[in-house]
Amino acid sequence: MILEMKVPSPGESITEVEIAEWLVEDGDYVEKDQAIAEVDSDKATLELPAEASGIITLKAEVGDAVEVGAVVCLIDTSATKPEGSESKAVAPEAAKPEVETPKVEAKQETTYATGTASPAAKKILAEKNLDTAQIKGTGKDGRITKEDAVNAVPSMGTTPNWGSRGEKRSKLSMLRRKVAERLVSAKNETAMLTTFNEVDMSPIFELRKKYKEDFKAKHGVSLGFMSFFTKAVVRALDMYPTVNSMIDGKEMISYEFADISIAVSGPKGLMVPVIRNAEKLTFRGVEAEVKRLAIRAREGEITVDEMTGGTFTITNGGVFGSMLSTPIINPPQSAILGMHNIVERPIVRNGEIVIAPIMFVALSYDHRIIDGKESVGFLVAVKEALENPEELLMDNDVKKALEF
Repeated sequence: MILEMKVPSPGESITEVEIAEWLVEDGDYVEKDQAIAEVDSDKATLELPAEASGIITLKAEVGDAVEVGAVVCLIDTSATKPEGSESKAVAPEAAKPEVETPKVEAKQETTYATGTASPAAKKILAEKNLDTAQIKGTGKDGRITKEDAVNAVPSMGTTPNWGSRGEKRSKLSMLRRKVAERLVSAKNETAMLTTFNEVDMSPIFELRKKYKEDFKAKHGVSLGFMSFFTKAVVRALDMYPTVNSMIDGKEMISYEFADISIAVSGPKGLMVPVIRNAEKLTFRGVEAEVKRLAIRAREGEITVDEMTGGTFTITNGGVFGSMLSTPIINPPQSAILGMHNIVERPIVRNGEIVIAPIMFVALSYDHRIIDGKESVGFLVAVKEALENPEELLMDNDVKKALEF
């Protein structure tokens, strides 16, 4: 029996996928549920499992865009697994006599058996970065004259001694193309502005130094910066609900929950999984979810459902060393918070200049629904919470907040 394997729907609104990689070869014997291919949708990379055991015949090539529901391979379920073989189930071809392939020597770049160049010619050729071997001299015994050097130009196909000048073309994955479209759309279809502030991270540094070892020992996850930022964002969204809103045609939708998208660098590019109902999570809950989603994204196991439906995004360019940036809104959301690297800088505290770990933060927002008052107020609220976490994020009970 020949089974036609069709592309399943990875999620709503997805009409086609792209074959990113075949994990088997044409003619292989595959087991039921064995991963046979990786396919890219415009939101994620997913594995395609075999629907039955048998010999597989591929019907699409790597890079092909295939519509959902289209046949990508055939599986002959009546075939038996070949003994002592994990892959090819086809009969081996008759032995063919070995034919020695004649060696072809590499074609050498054309040179001239010339004499030497005159001192003046050598100087001119050196200024042009040309080799004497590339020049055919017109002087006696092939000597390169000054006139030869003056008239010399690199011939077509001959490159001066500038090293490699190659180039490489590769097709953008469907995920990367979709990200590009969304970024351009966000720039063109929103009235995007960015407001900036700076945060003294000293209080968080002190809390982490004091409690991070016990926190990790008790909960199995590190006490990082993302839990503080997520909790600060949730508090600020509650204070400024317009920032937690979206435009839908002529209407504005405001959400009473906080689904926080976090930007993660994965093997296929930028991915943005979502922390659901972050307003209900503790510090431990946020850190555990961040770790889980980051691992799934990096291992290519993230699903479409895990990357859709966020109401606000946090991106941390600081892990790559970014000092300051203007993050682009993640549509259809209306705002995104950018974190950056932490650098010791001189600041004024209580009338004195001190050195403190400072992070610049940036909020990009859609000015169509978020005014300057809300955007600036939101970012100030984030700053206040991060600079006074015990009172504003932990209700003056650190051990209870960290679940000790």
